[in-house]
Amino acid sequence: MTTDIPLLLEREGAVASICFNRPSALNAIDPPMARAFLSIVRELAVDPSVRAVIMRGAGNGFMAGGDLAVLNADPRRGAAELIGPLHEAVRVLDTMDAPLVAQVHGVAAGAGLSLMLQADFVLAAAGTRFNLAYANIGASCDVGASWALPRRVGLRRALEIALLSDTYDADAAERMGLINRVVPAAELAAEASALAHRLANGPTLALGHLRRLMRSFQDRDLAGQLDAEAAAFQACAATDDFRVGVDAFRHRETPSFTGR
Repeated sequence: MTTDIPLLLEREGAVASICFNRPSALNAIDPPMARAFLSIVRELAVDPSVRAVIMRGAGNGFMAGGDLAVLNADPRRGAAELIGPLHEAVRVLDTMDAPLVAQVHGVAAGAGLSLMLQADFVLAAAGTRFNLAYANIGASCDVGASWALPRRVGLRRALEIALLSDTYDADAAERMGLINRVVPAAELAAEASALAHRLANGPTLALGHLRRLMRSFQDRDLAGQLDAEAAAFQACAATDDFRVGVDAFRHRETPSFTGR
C-alpha cells in the first residue's frame, strides 16, 4: 500500500472506501491527513453515485487519535490545524444521504474514536481496543464526541468513558453500544464490504432522511419531530425509489432501487 499519501480513496461500484494511511503512526491525524479527509468528504458529498461509505485504517489499527508531535510543537496552532478541517468534515458527513460504515481494528482512540462515533454502523474486529483518551493528555474532546457519545451510550456511561479514560475491549464496546458488532479479524473487511453494499443497494435518498431524523431526535420536541418526519416523507414520496418500492410491495416483488 502506498505510504506517502495520508488518505486513500477507493471505489467499488456505489461504495466508496476512505482509508487512513499513516500506518507507521497508527494513522494518527496530522494536518495533511485532516485536510485530505475534508477534501475527500466534500468530493463524496456531491457525488450522487456514492451510496455508501466505509472508513477504515491501514496497518495495525483504525486510528490512534491526533498526532501528538504536532500538538507538542505548537499546541494552539496544532489544535487549530487539526480541529478546523476535521470539524468541517464531520459537518459535511452529517448532511450526506450515503450511510457511513466504520471498519475498525486494532485501536480506536482519541479523535479516532470520535470519528468512529460519527458512523451509522461500526463493525469491529475481535481484539480491538477503545479509549476516548483526551483526559489522559489534559484535553477535552473534539470531532463531535460530546455530541455522539451520549447519544450512543447514555449520559452517565458517556461521562464514565470520557472522564476516566479507561480502555475497553471489543466485547465491552458492543455491550455499551459503542459499536454494532464484533467480528473475527479475518472476516472484518468482508463483513464491512457486505454491509456497505447492502446499504448502497437501498433507497439512498430515503436512507439519508432516516439517518438525519434519527441523529437529530434530541434537537426537537415531539411536535417539531413530527413536522420533520412529515417533510421528509413528502420528499421521499417524490422520488423514483418510492414509486418502485410501493409498486414492488404491491406485487410482492423485490424492489430494485437506484438512489433517485
